Amino acid sequence: MDDLKPKPITISDRELEVMKTKTVDLPGLLEYAHSVGGFAITPSKEGDIKSKAMEAMKEQTQDQLSMLFDQMKLLAKQAQEIKDRVDVSQMIYLAEMKFEPVLGKNYYLYKKDSGGNIISIIGPHEWGKNSSFDKCIAKVCLLHDHTWKILEKYDQED
Repeated sequence: MDDLKPKPITISDRELEVMKTKTVDLPGLLEYAHSVGGFAITPSKEGDIKSKAMEAMKEQTQDQLSMLFDQMKLLAKQAQEIKDRVDVSQMIYLAEMKFEPVLGKNYYLYKKDSGGNIISIIGPHEWGKNSSFDKCIAKVCLLHDHTWKILEKYDQED
């Protein structure tokens, strides 16, 4: 019957240290199965997932910002064209005009020798040597909103 009695186990200090490295206080927090019936918890490649997601996000936002920038450039160009139309329209409406302009027709804006501007139906190439105007400023067209579109600008020496 003495054979059935438990025998004391002698554990050396070294064995005790090795056993400490193979046991934990909270086995449920291990990232691997700690018992035969446990399931393995494999760590995700979180860094890879986040890195790929951030790259995709950066690329997408950069594409959107580029598209918005192109739209802003187009809007700025259109705003400048409107400003130019308003400027030349004001110049024409302050100029001498001896006829009623017709919508959609082309005219020429001249700088007069005596000062001021004048609008004419005669182009600079049609005058010959008898022009009493100093310089042709622009070829313009009257639009339906009564602004003037610059069709051709001529060099001005100020």
